[in-house]
Amino acid sequence: MKYEIEEEKIIINKDGEDKEYTVLFTFDSEDTLKTYIGYTDNEIAKNGRKNIYVSAISPFTSNTLEDIEDEKELDMIRDFLEYVDSEGK
Repeated sequence: MKYEIEEEKIIINKDGEDKEYTVLFTFDSEDTLKTYIGYTDNEIAKNGRKNIYVSAISPFTSNTLEDIEDEKELDMIRDFLEYVDSEGK
């Protein structure tokens, strides 16, 4: 998916259509050499929580968000989100 970041929002072109999301956080990983971005469409899911998405940005690709499928990366993101959640309490 192609994207463009403008301050606190990200515009993603998916399936030929632009959609605007609010950026919640970004962080870099020295292990993967990628930047991770968390964002939301501000819609509420069936579980009553706001939809939150996380994608990777590789320095080796241009303007492309990557799906996260590697279990180690997913664990790292879960750990990061748990840390952020614990700091907010």
